[in-house]
Amino acid sequence: MRTSGVLMPISSLPSPYGIGTLGKAACKFADFLVRGGQKYWQILPICPTSYGDSPYQSFSSFAGNPYFIDPDILCRDKLLTKAECRSFDWGKSDDYVDYGVMYVSRYGLLRKAYKRFRKNTPDAFYTFCEEKKAWLDDYALFMALKDANSGAAWFSWDRALKFRKPEALDEAKETYAQDIEFYQMLQYLFFEQWEAVKGYANEKGIEIIGDVPIYVAADSADVWANPELFYLDEELEMIELACCPPDAFSADGQLWGNPLFRWDVMKKDGYDWWTKRIAAMAELYDIVRIDHFRGFDYYYAIAAWDKTAVKGVWKQGPGMDLFHVLEDKLGKLPIIVEDLGFLTPSVQKLLKDSGFPGMKVIQFAFDSREDSDYLPHNYPTNCVVYTGTHDNDTVLGWMKSAPKASVRFAKEYLNLTEEEGYNWGMMRAAWSSVADLAIVPMQDLLGIDSRARMNTPSTLGGNWMWRATKEQITGALAKKLNRCMQMYGRCCTKENME
Repeated sequence: MRTSGVLMPISSLPSPYGIGTLGKAACKFADFLVRGGQKYWQILPICPTSYGDSPYQSFSSFAGNPYFIDPDILCRDKLLTKAECRSFDWGKSDDYVDYGVMYVSRYGLLRKAYKRFRKNTPDAFYTFCEEKKAWLDDYALFMALKDANSGAAWFSWDRALKFRKPEALDEAKETYAQDIEFYQMLQYLFFEQWEAVKGYANEKGIEIIGDVPIYVAADSADVWANPELFYLDEELEMIELACCPPDAFSADGQLWGNPLFRWDVMKKDGYDWWTKRIAAMAELYDIVRIDHFRGFDYYYAIAAWDKTAVKGVWKQGPGMDLFHVLEDKLGKLPIIVEDLGFLTPSVQKLLKDSGFPGMKVIQFAFDSREDSDYLPHNYPTNCVVYTGTHDNDTVLGWMKSAPKASVRFAKEYLNLTEEEGYNWGMMRAAWSSVADLAIVPMQDLLGIDSRARMNTPSTLGGNWMWRATKEQITGALAKKLNRCMQMYGRCCTKENME
């Protein structure tokens, strides 16, 4: 079945509270997708963001982002008042997220909610804490200790806490009991709201595609609670780091800073951590998109003290062994994999053996006049085509910034014209291709230039900030989108758009 979807991060939804939330705007966006004939809503990771504000660098692989908790719903539930919500600073623009303001204001507001929550704690909260105990206890304690250490990374804490000595942990649980409960409450509220939004979307026929980063952040509850699963030395300092090798885009490569998995250790316990992680994500999302798939075949590693990625080495990953175990334990799950970049024959074999659909990005097709796997005439049906991802410029931004020869090739190949709109021409190429699934970023639907770019890899600051306004997400746009879906056989709704 030919289907389509839109890539729209939760953070980018319209909201009067500085960042998108799991409130009315999320449900209205699901309605927009229905009217537009879409089947899928793809989002970025929804875990709590850490330094740099990247959803791919989180304090936990299992927790939800407290920024997405909707204040209006808390007002409805008598945990906050409208006056309290208005009393905080949410930034100066509806077009971007000010994460500095967000950090101060959102947690300040949520602390007020916690005071009321404590006075009338629902029984469902205790049930939730018990159900999520496997990761929630460590995460809530981790965040409470971070606050107690002025936000410092766990590997700089007092040795007894760093090494998780039982006596030290027991004392911390007693000392910071209220802070721990506060972070448990945030997860309770997040999951309650997330389940409501997902349930609403699913009832409308919209399915959620969610991202799972391959690596976890060094400063995370995942690493602190499971140091034996990562390449750390006896002092729990990182030995090797994940990175991207030098390429045409970066002569020194990219330093990601994530600790690497000890795949040999994980194999011995039946990949238990990965099983729990994928199981949790399969509950959160309808389809799981796994980031950096080639890292499961061979991954690039550097010494923790290296300043560039030039001296890295390739090491073998778990390959199909991991995915066979996951299927044995969890059944066959709907998964999409990010297989972008230079693909060796062994990566291509892994993709074929897995049966998972890979990704095609149209912007990548025009780097040269050579035949490219990213040119639409070369697509297999079992793939997902994008005009661009969160790491790409928008189509209009790319048309201005890409090499002139690439732009000329794109115009010729796709028959792009200003009259149609370059963004609509490139989206047309995605929708008209043989790919089973076509996804376009919301920025391309809106026709916004580089100002709406979500992320520029290897840069810190100025990323993950773009937001849409409610005035931009219109019925007229949904109607135009629906016509395109009917034209290219991707329409998933029967609503009359006339």
